[in-house]
Amino acid sequence: MQSTRPLPAYLVQRFQGWRATTYQDNRAWYRRLAASGQHPRAMVISCCDSRVHVTSIFGADEGEFFIHRNVANLVPPYNPDGEYHGTSAAVEYAVSALGVAHIVVLGHSNCGGVKACHDMCSGHAPELEEKSSFVGRWMDILRPGYTRLTHLSPAELLPALEKEAVMISLENLMTFPFVRAAVDDDRLTLHGLWTDIGEGGLENYDPAHGAFVPV
Repeated sequence: MQSTRPLPAYLVQRFQGWRATTYQDNRAWYRRLAASGQHPRAMVISCCDSRVHVTSIFGADEGEFFIHRNVANLVPPYNPDGEYHGTSAAVEYAVSALGVAHIVVLGHSNCGGVKACHDMCSGHAPELEEKSSFVGRWMDILRPGYTRLTHLSPAELLPALEKEAVMISLENLMTFPFVRAAVDDDRLTLHGLWTDIGEGGLENYDPAHGAFVPV
């Protein structure tokens, strides 16, 4: 591919530093991971946002989490139409092949994808309504959530929509037959989280209260 270029120097330097320190100090562990395959206990579905660092938040090591990232941490509804479905494929592999015990959907504050949905649904981003907009069509997943929140004030709507993205994803996960079967058999639990990037906070959806509560 003629469009590719050599890796930026700062990434080369960081890799070399990692290999000389972290890897060398834990070489046996990495080789064991490579040889024994992955056995993660949980799948985490989080946003592509570069500020959301799942392994740092939970202090996780390599091999602990099966992580899937996409715009606004959304899960589409089950739709076996033979087309390309990256998120659905990741969910299927995590549940059916890896047998994870937990699926965590992690939303976050100041989410650009959620704001795009808000702007599109409120008529302020007509370009996202175009059929050719990948972002717009992806954010259609969250459109029902926006409709449910139109009674809120403008100041309340965006933060609420970020959490609604988590709820929509949890609802859609249960439309996958293999997810529902695993949940019904107590082989799998679903969890909805939202993190405040600036404050370092974490909230967990509590079904008993019907709301997100601080962890």
